[in-house]
Amino acid sequence: MASGTIRYWAAAKDAAGRESEPYNAGTLAEALKAVRSRHFGNDQLLRVLDRSSFLVDEYPVGKRAHGEVTLTEGGTVEVLPPFAGG
Repeated sequence: MASGTIRYWAAAKDAAGRESEPYNAGTLAEALKAVRSRHFGNDQLLRVLDRSSFLVDEYPVGKRAHGEVTLTEGGTVEVLPPFAGG
């Protein structure tokens, strides 16, 4: 189990109503499950999470299964919703 920070950007930040919050999880899947539980009923945030991409300690998660992405002590998960434009 590791502790770190989840940082929200753009629409995720608006939906969460905050810039960041702590995580205490071993994998990205566990951290996202905790976020969904904490924000139960916030359908806007839950929809944004479903469409977002993620960086873990500045590295893109890409298509990797979230349960296989290990989180580090003092690490950062960036939640990046889809951006419009080019």
